[in-house]
Amino acid sequence: CLLWRMTILIALHLMVLFFLMDVGAFVLRRAGRKHREERGFRIARRIYRSGLVPVCLTCLILGYGAYNMGQIVPTEYTISTDKIQSDYRVILITDTHYDTVQNPDVLKSKIEEMNVWEPDLIVLGGDIVEEGTSKKSMEEVFRVLGGLKSTFGTYYVYGNHDRQYYADAALGTRTYTVQELQKAIESNGITILCDSWVPVGEEMVLAGRNDVSAMSGRAAAKDLLNGTDRDRFIITADHQPVETKENAKLGVDLQLSGHTHAGQIFPAGYFTDWFLEPNYGKYEKEGCTLIVSSGATGWGFPVRTQEKCEYVVIDIKSEK
Repeated sequence: CLLWRMTILIALHLMVLFFLMDVGAFVLRRAGRKHREERGFRIARRIYRSGLVPVCLTCLILGYGAYNMGQIVPTEYTISTDKIQSDYRVILITDTHYDTVQNPDVLKSKIEEMNVWEPDLIVLGGDIVEEGTSKKSMEEVFRVLGGLKSTFGTYYVYGNHDRQYYADAALGTRTYTVQELQKAIESNGITILCDSWVPVGEEMVLAGRNDVSAMSGRAAAKDLLNGTDRDRFIITADHQPVETKENAKLGVDLQLSGHTHAGQIFPAGYFTDWFLEPNYGKYEKEGCTLIVSSGATGWGFPVRTQEKCEYVVIDIKSEK
């Protein structure tokens, strides 16, 4: 299946680049009628007819994409608020799709680097595993992430892939059960937040949403935040970047999301941002800051030609 996807991806790149090559050749033929017999024009015509330019460009683009998929880098954001007395650092890791399109050693090599940041809070934003992750790899990734150190602990929200909703249990394509997933997470000291919230120290609240894809549905945001102290700095972790305006009206200060992969394959991210939903980066929505991560890896294709693989470091600064 992965080979078929890559075949389609290569074919699409070749089709687009051959089309652009033909457009360029058409313009040059029209503009250079008087120079057709000159040496430079003849060389350009031979290069065009060989078809090598689109092939070479496809190799370069996808080669870069394969290299880019093997790099996880930190992305930093700073938020200021008058709701806290002290400064806090939060690390968001989302969309690792472990052991599918990225070498597992890439994530493993970043654990100590993330610990050097000395975070106060770790948020795992969903799609840590997926339908293509074996049970062994699922258990391994949570052992790896269990090695993260922070002041207030590590918290996890489900994505649309973690519980293998797109696998067929009847055909035996599921590799682990929801119960096995929950056990692997919790046995490594990671707390699951599924339509629930916890106080974080004396000044913050972290609420974790069930994913919008959940077959059982999920709680309304207003019900989820019942009982929270709205004078605290409220963080909501929601795998998909949805309901931000509703969260803002309820007093949420920061929403952490992933899911989009920032498009992953150029130029898909621009269409996502223009027509569908927030795609990547930092947004302000009626007083609520939304941060959407591009994820620690990609999905479906072992290449990334748009944006980067990342973990996110958020510094929450006191204005007092």
